[in-house]
Amino acid sequence: MKKNIILLLFAVLLVFTSCFKDNDDILQQASALEIQNFIYRGLNFFYLYKADTPELANDAFNSQEELDSFLSGFATPEALFDYLISDQDPFSLLVDDYVELENALGGTTLNNGMEYGLVTYPDGSGNVFGYVRYILPNTDAATTGLERGDIFFSVDGQQLTENNFSELLAPMTYTIGLATFDGSEISPTGETVTLTKSEYTENPVYMAETLTVNGQKIGYLMYNAFTREFDSELNAAFAQFQADGITELIIDLRYNGGGSVETSSDLSSMITGQFNGEVFYTEEWNADRQDEYASSGLFNNVLSNGEPINSLNLSQVYVLATGRTASASELVINGLDPYINVIQVGENTRGKFQASFLLYDAPAPGFSRSEANPDHTYAMLPLVFKTANANGVTDFVNGLEPDIFIEEDYSNLGTLGDVNERLLAAALSDIFPAPFPDGTRSPGLEELSDSKASSAVDQLMIAEKNFK
Repeated sequence: MKKNIILLLFAVLLVFTSCFKDNDDILQQASALEIQNFIYRGLNFFYLYKADTPELANDAFNSQEELDSFLSGFATPEALFDYLISDQDPFSLLVDDYVELENALGGTTLNNGMEYGLVTYPDGSGNVFGYVRYILPNTDAATTGLERGDIFFSVDGQQLTENNFSELLAPMTYTIGLATFDGSEISPTGETVTLTKSEYTENPVYMAETLTVNGQKIGYLMYNAFTREFDSELNAAFAQFQADGITELIIDLRYNGGGSVETSSDLSSMITGQFNGEVFYTEEWNADRQDEYASSGLFNNVLSNGEPINSLNLSQVYVLATGRTASASELVINGLDPYINVIQVGENTRGKFQASFLLYDAPAPGFSRSEANPDHTYAMLPLVFKTANANGVTDFVNGLEPDIFIEEDYSNLGTLGDVNERLLAAALSDIFPAPFPDGTRSPGLEELSDSKASSAVDQLMIAEKNFK
């Protein structure tokens, strides 16, 4: 009898325990107003262009009730965010899933390995073709035989156009139709390739080679994102350049949309080394935050993990750049310019000189992940400060202009790292004076987008700030 009572009590206790566990596991969905209050608080506190939006002024509302009434007038958090963002800001970001955003910041995305650009047909039809920029190793695309310079015009049998390319290239699996391009005509070949995306972490150090040209050692680095998790790999590339005794360095940032501010400082310190402790960039925040938070970024001699930086002590560097080159890439060019001879080869850069950091729905000033509201996964990457170099140069909204102008030729992209590839050849022709091909490509071609455009962190410059 006693045994039966004990078993009964155990069963009742188990039921109650399970009930409590079930209740705890249910995510309490935050209201739209709760999320909108977070958006307002974060932008009111840190937003660089706060002064452009009257409703973000500290005295814009007399009470929380009045603020709530304003916020409730927006149907979604996204609508509120878009309203509060300044017209001069195409970069600030609101996401509804910060886990995906965190992964992207670490270089992990859903990727089939084909990195591409999308270009309008020269006939004005509104049709679009894609060109393969490079193939990521150990991906689905790497198994297909696709290579840089391949052209595709259709996805799943549909012609790519200005209006449908985002939708057609979004699925996990799709089939591209291949073509050739002679500079004016797209000619389908009848061949197709099927590609499938999977979770992939990209090492941004795509290529680091020492070229021997006319008996001289030339370092060539193709670097595709400022991802802090791969700072040691970047530093190792410079150790190899040191060991090889290079005398000139060409940094290929043509497809690098940016990333970590700290890694930008580290890369610039690897290129140089003789300016340790000097100002690499200065910061301009909104009027409320400037005095308390603005500080200067400095050249340094160690990575954030304490690893000594391998510096080349160069007084000159070549940077290959295009309109895809943005934010942290531009910070390298602009930040180095007062100190050494920076020769930019290619096209105008994007024009992104502002930095962001990640804000969660948590108390100011930290807005930290550890204190985030557990009832939703919204987060923001608003612009919080703009950078200037040691000479005060900033606000290059039209990008940084090249010293040597040359565009990629979609009909003949060449092989990355090959001395005859157009942009690399143009840089080498300056080191070893020689003529290089005409800098312009066929008229009527406009680059619309690329494979990175769908990434949440595309063209962002991420600052590492810890606020108590």
